Amino acid sequence: MTREDTDAELVAADAAPTSHPLQQDNCEPDSAKLRQIFAGARAIFLRDGYDGASMNDIARTAGVSKGTLYAYFDGKARLFEALVRSDRQRLAEQLCRFDEDFDDVADVLRRFGNQLLAIMMQPEQVAFMRMVIGIVGKLPGTGQAVNDAGPQYAADRLATWLAAQTDSGALQVADAPLAAHQFIELCKAGVFTRCILGADPALGTDEIARNVEAAIDMFLHYYRRRAIV
Repeated sequence: MTREDTDAELVAADAAPTSHPLQQDNCEPDSAKLRQIFAGARAIFLRDGYDGASMNDIARTAGVSKGTLYAYFDGKARLFEALVRSDRQRLAEQLCRFDEDFDDVADVLRRFGNQLLAIMMQPEQVAFMRMVIGIVGKLPGTGQAVNDAGPQYAADRLATWLAAQTDSGALQVADAPLAAHQFIELCKAGVFTRCILGADPALGTDEIARNVEAAIDMFLHYYRRRAIV
């Protein structure tokens, strides 16, 4: 039995125009059928990895026919890209709920940082990130989709909030997009790579909290507006 998705087919699919529902104006991205397909695909990708997953198994686990699956996605590459884009967008939207009028800058950053790391360290999210890293060389569109829907979306929302705090006088941030990325990287420093590489799979909430507090201290030491005396 031949593999369902050879490397050549994957590269060709990545270069071809996208046809999956998440990029079609006339298709509802949050439809019940699409959620059903994503649930089956998520289970199979987590169980078998990207290379081991098959469209047959995904259709069977999702409880849909193979014809229905291919009506939504023309191949495994498109399905995986759509799944990770949808999941990262959903998680980023949950994370990025900023109250523009809330004036306790440290507390907002604390909630953002703790939620960010808690989400990133979930075993399912770590497993998916490892899969993305493993296939991004032959499927660069997947890496771009993950970045746009997850990290970049979160950074953009944080940058908007930082700019608002600068306008209000609480912070002095000249480059809000850069500062947003800096804060996110400070929160991740020393823990995310260990987690991705499996060097410390049982990272606790105490260490997450310590990382975030250190990130806040360093960030505000530089960006908090100082009174003129």
